[in-house]
Amino acid sequence: MAEFLGKVAVITGGGGVLPSAIAEGLAEDGVRCVLLDLAEDKARAALERVRKAGSDGLALKTNVLSRADLEKAAEETLKAFGRVDFLINGAGGNHPRATTSQEVPFFELPEDAVRFVFDLNFMGTFLACQVFGKIMAQKGEGVILNIASMNAIRPLTRIPAYSAAKAAVANFTQWLAVHMAQEYSPKIRVVAIAPGFFLTEQNRYLLLDEKGELTERGKQIIAHTPMGRFGAPQDLLGAVRWLLSPGAAFVTGVVIPIDGGFSAYAGV
Repeated sequence: MAEFLGKVAVITGGGGVLPSAIAEGLAEDGVRCVLLDLAEDKARAALERVRKAGSDGLALKTNVLSRADLEKAAEETLKAFGRVDFLINGAGGNHPRATTSQEVPFFELPEDAVRFVFDLNFMGTFLACQVFGKIMAQKGEGVILNIASMNAIRPLTRIPAYSAAKAAVANFTQWLAVHMAQEYSPKIRVVAIAPGFFLTEQNRYLLLDEKGELTERGKQIIAHTPMGRFGAPQDLLGAVRWLLSPGAAFVTGVVIPIDGGFSAYAGV
């Protein structure tokens, strides 16, 4: 897409399965991708795929819960490329210790695990929006794309911290869209996608057993997904490209489900 050529996207959690797939797809359109991840090796591996796709970027070890880390990443991005056009907040995920089970009921979920999940998903998004959103405010244009979840729309069993955090991300997306448009520039848009069920490192233990077969939870999900499958990372790219493009110039404050029809199906 010609309108993306030379643009710069900062992607938090850039070494993760879904954010790195987004980066690779955008790189095919000429977007330079700055990949922020606490796991530097994963960010570097994702950067190699970005380069193979025909673009370039940076891989920066960054803790999204550290404003100082994010500000350092912003400085390095501006030094290398002189601009930030897109911020994609991909850092997030659940944690087994914040998941209820027969062994660990809701009443005994450890506070530190719940706080970790909530902070990673919400505060990691919030702080990145502060740091990189300020650059957009000074420039008067840009797009922030948050990654919410189907959990934000229909909370799932067993993962209360993750569901609550993603609901907060969805609400914050709407709040920030209004704030940036009214206080800074209507050319700054804030949007989100809400992926349905994609196999990732964080949820694989819930959806597949040791043999690679569907767990009971996995079977329930597939049964309630009209398209009858889990999402593939590439399934996100069409919506992401649209939301970042000039074709969505009048679109802000929305959360777009990408879920194979899960949110539309009542089960009967």
